[in-house]
Amino acid sequence: MSHPQSRPLIGITTGDLNGIGIELIIKTFSDHRILEFCTPVVFASNKVINFYRKSIPETNLNYQSSRDFNRVSPKQVNLFNCWEEDVAITPGQLTEIGGSYAIKSLTAAVEALKDRKIHGLVTAPIHKKNTQSATFPYTGHTPYLKQFFGVSDVLMLMVSENLRVGLVTEHLPIKEVAAQITREAIISKLNILNSSLIRDFGIDKPRIAVLGLNPHAGDEGLIGKEDEEIIKPAVKDAKHQMMVFGPYSPDAFFARSQYGRFDAVLAMYHDQGLIPFKSLAIGEGVNYTAGLPAVRTSPDHGTAFDIAGKDKADPSSFIASIYRCIDIVSQQQEFRENRKNPLKKVTSAFLANAIDEEIEETEG
Repeated sequence: MSHPQSRPLIGITTGDLNGIGIELIIKTFSDHRILEFCTPVVFASNKVINFYRKSIPETNLNYQSSRDFNRVSPKQVNLFNCWEEDVAITPGQLTEIGGSYAIKSLTAAVEALKDRKIHGLVTAPIHKKNTQSATFPYTGHTPYLKQFFGVSDVLMLMVSENLRVGLVTEHLPIKEVAAQITREAIISKLNILNSSLIRDFGIDKPRIAVLGLNPHAGDEGLIGKEDEEIIKPAVKDAKHQMMVFGPYSPDAFFARSQYGRFDAVLAMYHDQGLIPFKSLAIGEGVNYTAGLPAVRTSPDHGTAFDIAGKDKADPSSFIASIYRCIDIVSQQQEFRENRKNPLKKVTSAFLANAIDEEIEETEG
């Protein structure tokens, strides 16, 4: 396997065959400049790629097809053929076929990720309605990855140039959220978030803000008890291990741009975190699954059936997901190198200082 700092192998899944995923892949990799930073491996089939290529005339996607990772070409887009048969593609339609083949692509890619055949994974969007089945009983990518890698917890972390927002609960009806806000859940997510900021983003002493659950963070118990009885004690417990602050009243926190003082924000539920994230994020948003023993990112949008097959999909968030995946793979490698030989860092700094002093003396 090649060193991540040369050109990491980044796996790409198709997402729903009838969504915008394959259009995004074609548009993204038609710009060959991205090959200077990574070697893509797309988990799909020749026929599916060629079907969508016809509907995007302005693109110039070249790829080589193989099922052998030893033959991956470092200066090309590589297609890992997950199936050979003809598949009915109906852009914009929610079909059982569109979902089942999205899962074929995903499971092949995740196996490769686990076996370290690829360094990182970028997943195109799937739709929960046609992917859940007896063989895939998950509400989305994140719970599947958590179970597949056998980790006790993961964190959905939205990332942009100026903002990182993690979630305690994800795709839950609002009426079920409060019951899932426990001291244990908050501390677990904070531990993952703190570790991820250090290992995946290179921040030595991260500052984390925690949002309240109720309006005005409960107004000292007047508007719900969760903030006083659950969130505050969790923050207090976590302070022994990390720099964590809150709970903050979410509306004032974002309106007054307090998020600029922190490296990340932990929100209690989906819309509490994602509405401000999508409104305030500079650059394209990326969804990163923190807490896995592997790197997985995805764009911050869905299957967009309404524009599928119409050459209207904007690949910006997908491209950002690829670059973010490359960055995190590289950052983790650097983190491992530094941990493996802590003396190396100290010795290098010592030698650099000694040389500087010698130069100063000579010049003096």
